[in-house]
Amino acid sequence: MPIKKPATKKVAKKTAKKVVAKKTIGKKVAKKVTKKVAKKSVAKKTKSKTRVLVCASPDNCFWTTDGQILQDLNELQIALSAMEEAVFNYHVQADKNDFANWVEAVLDDADCAFELRSATAPNEARSIVVRHLRTYNF
Repeated sequence: MPIKKPATKKVAKKTAKKVVAKKTIGKKVAKKVTKKVAKKSVAKKTKSKTRVLVCASPDNCFWTTDGQILQDLNELQIALSAMEEAVFNYHVQADKNDFANWVEAVLDDADCAFELRSATAPNEARSIVVRHLRTYNF
């Protein structure tokens, strides 16, 4: 009797593809050497505090309708923080702005006066004055 051999599965072998390196023909391209340049930081331009706070003479002080007497921008910003709307509206109307006129003529700050002309409320005028006070030395 013949001996039976166990059946074996035949598995097809996968052949790997050969990778052929491509040869470069001709001149080699030289790599460009680039220098890394550090970015220069640009200093932010800031206004230097060179202005001196102008204090009005007694005849040029600002008198508000509620009796306050103001001599400089610092006193104006303090007064504006507590000023009632009626007092502010007396000095600031569509055809006039007493605060801006005084700041421009007496305190000699045309930039602040220009911005004050657009203020329609005491707190808005105060924020403008505070911003301009930062440019003064005192």
